[in-house]
Amino acid sequence: MTQLNDFNQRVIDEFCRNGGKVGGQFANAPLLLLTTTGAKTGRSLTKPLAYTIDGDKIVIIASYAGAPKNPAWFNNIVANPVVTVELGVERFQAHARVVTGAERQRLYDNQASQMAIFADYQKKTTREIPVVVLERIS
Repeated sequence: MTQLNDFNQRVIDEFCRNGGKVGGQFANAPLLLLTTTGAKTGRSLTKPLAYTIDGDKIVIIASYAGAPKNPAWFNNIVANPVVTVELGVERFQAHARVVTGAERQRLYDNQASQMAIFADYQKKTTREIPVVVLERIS
């Protein structure tokens, strides 16, 4: 886990230094920073995540690279759905809502069509990968 945390921290640092732009494998990917409140710890935790836009909503996917369990940030938003989003140089609060059914499938398929890796992640796991919509509240 330390390797992943170190990698994420380097991406976060680069994002913050460069007004939301990063290089390397995420150079052309839409990337945001999501800050959640820990479900168990109550601590603020920030993760870099790929996203898509659906109307006025931001869509993120709890793929965890196709791992058999959901990422910790997903558990955090279920427990504490008010999050902070950093998009480029903009920072705002949002309400995170887990979507299901046809809406979930449409949004997942849309993101997978734009970033093929998400189709690969679903093939790696038997769990239904959660889709989260972020709606700006401030």
